Amino acid sequence: MGRAPILYVNEVTYPILAAFGIPVNLLTAAIFYRGKCGLSRGMTRYMMAMTISDLFVLIFHVLLQKIYIYYHPHSFLTRSTVCPSNIYLRIVTLDYSVWLTVSFTFDRFVSISCPKLRLRYCTERTAAVIAVSLCVLSCLKYIPFHFMYEPHYVVEKVNYGCQPIFDYFTFIWWVVFSWICSTSVSLIPFVLIVVLNGLTIRNIIASTRVRRRLKGHDGNDSEMESRRKSIVLLFTVSGTYILMWTTETITFICTRITVNYLDGNLTSPSFIANEVGVLLMLFSSCVNTWIYGMTQRKFRQEVKNTLHCLTLSVVDPMPLTQLRTYSRRTNMTLSFT
Repeated sequence: MGRAPILYVNEVTYPILAAFGIPVNLLTAAIFYRGKCGLSRGMTRYMMAMTISDLFVLIFHVLLQKIYIYYHPHSFLTRSTVCPSNIYLRIVTLDYSVWLTVSFTFDRFVSISCPKLRLRYCTERTAAVIAVSLCVLSCLKYIPFHFMYEPHYVVEKVNYGCQPIFDYFTFIWWVVFSWICSTSVSLIPFVLIVVLNGLTIRNIIASTRVRRRLKGHDGNDSEMESRRKSIVLLFTVSGTYILMWTTETITFICTRITVNYLDGNLTSPSFIANEVGVLLMLFSSCVNTWIYGMTQRKFRQEVKNTLHCLTLSVVDPMPLTQLRTYSRRTNMTLSFT
């Protein structure tokens, strides 16, 4: 028998994902850092944090785990003393990325559906506090990961890999901890995002109908046009997240898997479903923030200006004074050392 087809799929898709996703997130982070996209400061804070967290997800999950460790199974990163730290960093970055998405969705819900609370909640300070707090909570929540693994196998008297200790499957507190970790990464955020987006879209549609009755159908209501853009943005956000996380969430519900559990049969439906779910989940980290930004006209313009400037600098490098003149003409703010 040949190799399992899912292995060929992973070997092709993950390098493409890393080659595309890491530069895209770096470019997105640079554009949001400059703050020229026409977004509020609070939204810009969220977008920056989400972009950076997605970048770390791609680095730890795709670049290191799915590519480097896959092709170098006996490297320094796979030693039993380092393996728990790798798993810890992977779950922390993924958890932080997911809950930033939930926080961003809740921020948009408050901004659109709760006018009184919006003035106090939807601020730059609140966004910064939430981003930092979520990072700290994610780091603290998974500290037990450092104590739940033991060496997996020995090669030339060196311990490699790590597997859960026996108490992980039998001791009640470890079982509870595993379910908390699993549900807090996949099931709970998935439900919250679906519910929040549904409520937000319902409120937008209801308020839009009221405005149409009050203002008539003259087609010149700028507020309705802004709301229409909000609906498009929310449908894009929720649709992308639901599409990318549905397989992983359904796999979790159906198989009731615990953290780091893998079926040994590479051709079994549960193993294939889990691998496809993980692939789509990581793909969402590649395109999530990019899709958010590309729905904004000013962001698209910033991308064009940046790529055009980079192309000119590669094809026909300019002197520093000419590059400054070009940046002013294209309304770009560049930093020079």
